[in-house]
Amino acid sequence: MKLERSTLNQLDASIGRPNYPASALVERIVHIGVGGFHRAHEAVYTHRLLQEAEGSGWGICGVGLREADRPMFETLNRQEGLYTLIELHPDGSRRLEVIGAIRRMLLAPEQPDAVMQVLVNPEVRIVSLTITEGGYNVDDHSGEFRADHPDVRHDLAHPESPVTVFGYLAEALNRRRAQGIAPFTILSCDNLPHNGDMTRKVMVAYARLRDPSLAEWIDTHVSFPNSMVDRITPVTLPAHREWLKAATGLEDAWPVVCEPFTQWVLEDDFCNGRPEWEKAGVQFVSDVTPYELMKLRLLNASHSAMAYLGLLAGYRYTHDVMADPLFSDFIRAYMDEDATPVLGDVPGMDLDGYKQTLIERFGNPQMGDLLTRLASDGSGKLPKFVLPTVEGVVERGMPLKRVALILASWACYLHRQGSEGEGEALQDPNKELLLAATRSRATLAEDLLGLTSVFGTRLQASQPLVQAIASAIDRIEAVGGREALSEVMGTSVKGAVGHA
Repeated sequence: MKLERSTLNQLDASIGRPNYPASALVERIVHIGVGGFHRAHEAVYTHRLLQEAEGSGWGICGVGLREADRPMFETLNRQEGLYTLIELHPDGSRRLEVIGAIRRMLLAPEQPDAVMQVLVNPEVRIVSLTITEGGYNVDDHSGEFRADHPDVRHDLAHPESPVTVFGYLAEALNRRRAQGIAPFTILSCDNLPHNGDMTRKVMVAYARLRDPSLAEWIDTHVSFPNSMVDRITPVTLPAHREWLKAATGLEDAWPVVCEPFTQWVLEDDFCNGRPEWEKAGVQFVSDVTPYELMKLRLLNASHSAMAYLGLLAGYRYTHDVMADPLFSDFIRAYMDEDATPVLGDVPGMDLDGYKQTLIERFGNPQMGDLLTRLASDGSGKLPKFVLPTVEGVVERGMPLKRVALILASWACYLHRQGSEGEGEALQDPNKELLLAATRSRATLAEDLLGLTSVFGTRLQASQPLVQAIASAIDRIEAVGGREALSEVMGTSVKGAVGHA
């Protein structure tokens, strides 16, 4: 049975489905970058609001700007915007629901006029984005908008036939301004700190290159709320489609798989109205910063910690690490005794409950999250996720043993990558710099902390920290990663795996 609106009433009773008709969808949201995360996150919140008895009328029109978006464009339109959400629960069960909030999808390379028409439509109140970090076209070193990008230069030379997200949005806003139509809110849903501020910065920078008066109008009248988004959404595999058909008889060309947990914290700053997403579980706040820090310093930092320690101990997946009580206890201790005191207050959040949820999420065996993925780009991740906590621990004179072990595990991981001839496999934009700094075992701690582009200068100046890291490195190299971890935790080692 193919997934389409005419077959919804034939679905098994265990599968959730839209209780609203397609005619209820008014295209008030345009989403650029329809992938797995959007379909597991914003579209699901919008669907849940539509499921309310009174309805909301807020439907989504998806837009793909690249030829690479064609498969999603063809699949969604063939299935009338419908797709199956497969929630993977830790106990092995799977919850299924057909999501219907997306009315249609447009493909800009094929339908540029239709894309511009929907963006200028007065009904459209929000344009949301999941375009990945690279999509914001910011120079990694200067932090400024890259005006020299060939596509940006094209759009500046031909503003009425754009190819970039900046070009489309600026042209649409310019037309709305000329026609007296209120602007739309631009809502970034990418996993970036201060994503709304980043979006404002790049949009205004692009508009200023095109027309300073348009840039001023955008900066004054368009809202760019910051948001914190969270839901693990693995890549959909052929096995997921095959399982769905075998288990239910439903043929869905592109279901989306995700964990049960979902969170969206959003600044309540919309210039032209918004859905009542709070009825669907969105948390609206005046300042998203504490929630961003909570995620970065608890979730993301724990990912980095378990990645290096777990790999040194011979583990491959996050759920393998978390099934080992020694590791799960260490991660919880790091969150409780190091990260939380430095983090400070997060309004309205039960931090103990949140941390317990993280432990459960990390241990979900159905997610299959590779430690090597979490270990990638350490030079970019650790300064954002781990080092603020390390600095706080040092400044407060708190015990150094856990943070020192985390940094030591990264140092040993890098050293082994180089010494065992696996340096080519290291995924990090600063790979050569890191391998050079961790080549000498004798001065590993000092050389690594000497990378001011990663660590700055304050941590290197803390001799107690340098000594604690050096000592942790010695223990990892002498007795193995898991034994070193057990010494920090004050427990005996049982059930070790791997060579370390």
